[in-house]
Amino acid sequence: MILLSILVGIISGIGAFTFYALLELCTKFFFGLDYFKPPSAGGEMEVIPIDFNFGFLPLYLIPAIGGILSGLIVYSFAPEAEGHGTDAVIRAFHKMRGMIRARVPIVKMIASSITIGSGGSAGREGPIIQIGAGFGSALASLLKLSDRDRRILVVCGMAGGIGSIFRSPLGGAIFGIEVLYKRDYEVEAMVPAFVSSITAFIIFESILSCLSGCMRFGLIPIFNVPEVHIHSPFEFLIYALVGVVSGLIGLLYIKSFYTIHNLFRRLNISRHVKPFIGGLITGLIGFYLPQVLGMGYGFVQEAIYGKLPLHIILFTIFGKILATSFTIGSGGSGGVFAPSIVIGGMIGAFLGYFFNDIIPNVVPQPEAYVLVGMSAFVAGVTKAPIAAIAMVVEMSGCYNLLPALTIASAIAYYITGDKTIYIEQVPTRADSPAHRAEMQVDILRNVRVRDAMIPAEKVVTVSPSNTVFEVLNLIEKTGHIGYPVLNNGELVGIITFKDVEKVPIEKRKTTTVSDVMTRNLVVTYPDETLEDALIKLVTRGVGRLPVVEREDKKKLVGLITRSDIMKAHAREISRLYG
Repeated sequence: MILLSILVGIISGIGAFTFYALLELCTKFFFGLDYFKPPSAGGEMEVIPIDFNFGFLPLYLIPAIGGILSGLIVYSFAPEAEGHGTDAVIRAFHKMRGMIRARVPIVKMIASSITIGSGGSAGREGPIIQIGAGFGSALASLLKLSDRDRRILVVCGMAGGIGSIFRSPLGGAIFGIEVLYKRDYEVEAMVPAFVSSITAFIIFESILSCLSGCMRFGLIPIFNVPEVHIHSPFEFLIYALVGVVSGLIGLLYIKSFYTIHNLFRRLNISRHVKPFIGGLITGLIGFYLPQVLGMGYGFVQEAIYGKLPLHIILFTIFGKILATSFTIGSGGSGGVFAPSIVIGGMIGAFLGYFFNDIIPNVVPQPEAYVLVGMSAFVAGVTKAPIAAIAMVVEMSGCYNLLPALTIASAIAYYITGDKTIYIEQVPTRADSPAHRAEMQVDILRNVRVRDAMIPAEKVVTVSPSNTVFEVLNLIEKTGHIGYPVLNNGELVGIITFKDVEKVPIEKRKTTTVSDVMTRNLVVTYPDETLEDALIKLVTRGVGRLPVVEREDKKKLVGLITRSDIMKAHAREISRLYG
């Protein structure tokens, strides 16, 4: 698996660079139609030394053109490549045995490059996740691996794609194992995910540094950020406020996104055309507020540098929410991570610069709040708080802010509750079809019969001398359909409703229990597991087992039924995962 994860990392790194270069080419081409040149983040490198200067189209039409082209490509060749892509991979992991069609990565790469490059408000996380995961799934299918191994390679592909293109090998690996669940991790894939992420990062950086002419190799943060520090304990109150506001706006973002998404689903027109409408609305927003177009990392960089006025920052928060909802909700191809970074960064920027004007002694470095907002907002809407913190640290190089990032992210994560931008996430491994069977077996293996049985003093028993008629009355009175038979305190048999109903009606008052009871008993022991007991119940076709001492098989210590095992299983599930 380690060797395979290295191979997936190599492929993901190459795929990530190809997507990176294609996206840069599309951005230059489409924005060249209007002479619009969006700023870039400080750490982003140019690999396509070409500029286009056509300048014959208004800006608001460009995202619409990208939308129609993307729609035609996606819905003609791979409809599952629509939207932000991450949900499609999560769904494939949980419900489709990790199967992703081989054509999806290619279609996703082209369609997303066009969508984002033409100004659609989307990011490269969803596409690169689908690209990397698609490569992992294809490799597993080629080698005829098991479903379990295929799922691990899918996670490796996700981790490799994210770790490379975001220059965040640690965060990418954590994101891959964390984003599948709201409150859990895919722990089995942890080591392969780290190996794949680091491998992909090395491949991506090697190609990027060679083609860009940059002599520096390694963790070059995407954002240029001056050295920032936490200056006062009072700042933690502002950091907490960033978390609160990020959580509340995160709820608004999720609600807006899926309201518009569902609106387009109900729209009775060709789905090929829907991304055109979404792109046109995005273009109209971007015409008046260009900060919402494309990924928007360059405008986050300007916010860090303090180049954006407060009212533009505020408008960008809500404009980006709408633009992203229309771009991706209409069926455009792109991720929601980059828009989340921009929205969160602008929330932090607004609060940071606002409080810097009011209490500059408490908030002397407002640019730090841009990073805190990023982490908090991403943690809240993606339900991946650890990955959000790690990725923002690696994307900015600001390790000094780790306590602030953690506090704000935890608050935002708590406020958003179970709401998530990734609706295919499941709460825990126990809720995933991929793990449900193994989780049930593991739980049954970890609970002993003594913890689930009815103790002997509460078990209703009968004597061998009782009549069948008396047993029928007991069944009617208690509702139980089986009873251990004790003779002078010793277990000698068991009688059930099936035994009783075989006796003719006219003989039930004279026939005794000893005449019809089962003497060849199937028993279980207090120290056996519930799995052992359940196997006995199923293989022997019985509904209850007397529980006896190993040293004295005639000493009844309890009784266990299928119902008791189900109740114990439910209690354990609730204790572990509820």
